[in-house]
Amino acid sequence: MSMKAPRGTVDILPKDAAKWQYAENKIKNVCNRFHFKEIRTPLFEHTEVFQRGVGDSTDIVQKEMYTFEDRGGRSLTLRPEGTASVARAFVENKLFGDPDQPVKLYYFAQMFRYERPQKGRMRQLNQFGVEVLGSADPAVDAEVIDLAMTTYKELGLKSLKLVINSLGDKESRNNHREALVKHFEPHKEELCNDCQTRLSHNPLRVLDCKTDRDHPAMKTAPSILEYLNEESRLYFEKVQEYLTLMDIDYVVDANLVRGLDYYNHTAFEIMSEAPGFGAITTLAGGGRYNGLIEELGGPNTPGIGFGMGFERLLMALDAENIEIPLDDSLDCFVVATGSDQVNKVATKLVHQLRINGIQVDKDYLERKMKGQFKAANRNNSKYVLVIGEEELESEIVNVKEMESGEQVEVPLKNIVEIVKQKLLGGKGHE
Repeated sequence: MSMKAPRGTVDILPKDAAKWQYAENKIKNVCNRFHFKEIRTPLFEHTEVFQRGVGDSTDIVQKEMYTFEDRGGRSLTLRPEGTASVARAFVENKLFGDPDQPVKLYYFAQMFRYERPQKGRMRQLNQFGVEVLGSADPAVDAEVIDLAMTTYKELGLKSLKLVINSLGDKESRNNHREALVKHFEPHKEELCNDCQTRLSHNPLRVLDCKTDRDHPAMKTAPSILEYLNEESRLYFEKVQEYLTLMDIDYVVDANLVRGLDYYNHTAFEIMSEAPGFGAITTLAGGGRYNGLIEELGGPNTPGIGFGMGFERLLMALDAENIEIPLDDSLDCFVVATGSDQVNKVATKLVHQLRINGIQVDKDYLERKMKGQFKAANRNNSKYVLVIGEEELESEIVNVKEMESGEQVEVPLKNIVEIVKQKLLGGKGHE
């Protein structure tokens, strides 16, 4: 029996979890300012949700899903991405009936994909994502992109590149699809097995192939931008106009193709250009998916969103040498030496301090006073509260400020208020 974490998974230890919490809090603050609300969906769904929502021809559905049967014979799948689950929740809970439209949602979620693990790409991955359901306004596309860019910039990232494209509406995509089939058909036998299948089912995804990306036919493939009808062209121009108004730099890349079947109109990716970041530069990607809600049994509802990998976010912060400001100090450490009664008083004091908003800890290994002071130092404690037999008899607590070394005696009955005044100005931690 292996006592190691399964391949493609990692433990996030306390020292690293603090970085995750900092980034999550920053992101939640941005979402709040953009008036997005959090949604939490199940870790697994009925397999059909992803087959219909993500698309049968995608690599995710074909190769990467963790699918199993439960005891009732139902096919279930661990969530490989977030949009299909949110769309299912939107339909099931009739959020399309809410008076406030569009519905603007965000999530933090673990995803599961069976792929070859590498730096920044795991089999259990953590993702932040947003979805806006109920509006076909190109200004919403720009807002979603703005939220993603704002998130990265507020975390300190500067080496960013935004790439956008239009996949057009159904008519535009069908015309482009026919052109792609005509273009690649003479080269079909030269393409990988996956692309030979894609050419029949979803030829747009041939452009996204990593195996055949250097094939000469890729460089001369017809561009979707050449096949946009007037409505799609005007829509894409509006998105670009809004991005320009927001002073968001972008590059149009006609070869940008998202890997999921539900995308149409706007597609985008945000990449890191930091030196040494690695070969896989994509930090986030998303786009518009009008038609997905109907595919899952809901009414005609336009949507747009993106997914942002948390592991890759932290890699980007490291690549740009951005230090996350973490406060690992402790407010108080209670040092107790002596009888069982001293320990009882110390235990009660710790409880009282905590419920009054003070961050506090004490010794639980029966160490001598010297060892307890060392523990206080290791935890960067601002104050040490000392209670021994003499203090107990005199009903006082010795309060030592560790930075200055100043020590004062405080009546036991007043200790909580005095500590609150010293640390918090009378207020508890929020």
